[in-house]
Amino acid sequence: MKAKLEREAVLLFHCQSNNGIMKRKAIVCVDDEPMILNSLIEQLQKLFGDQYQYETAENADEGMELLEELSSEGTEVMAIVSDWLMPGVKGDEFLIRVHEKYPGIVKVLLTGQANQDSIENARNHAGLHACIYKPWTENDLRLIISSGLGKIKNKK
Repeated sequence: MKAKLEREAVLLFHCQSNNGIMKRKAIVCVDDEPMILNSLIEQLQKLFGDQYQYETAENADEGMELLEELSSEGTEVMAIVSDWLMPGVKGDEFLIRVHEKYPGIVKVLLTGQANQDSIENARNHAGLHACIYKPWTENDLRLIISSGLGKIKNKK
């Protein structure tokens, strides 16, 4: 309940106009390790400030629920960063599911253990923008997310 109230409060500050229609924009991170999620959000906030709403999920099922909730609230998810090795559904399969329902989202796979076949699977079937290897640098994160968001802006 507290997280939902915090998100609703944050939504008021994360609106951007799109042809006169207010559209909130978000970046979503999915990882089963809270420490990784905290690091990602901290770095993204430092890099992009209040341009985006930042949301997290701890597994693929929570990630899909979050995407559906954000979509129903009118929030446009711009990018998703997903770990590969999570309980249940692996990151490449999760990103394929995301791509099937939300093809316009920039998809980034975060991994310390994914094999090349999994990365190629995500490239071929999920429109994977990039793969970030753990441990990553803040500069790598900035370059990859910025280039992915640039692709979206160039399409519009």
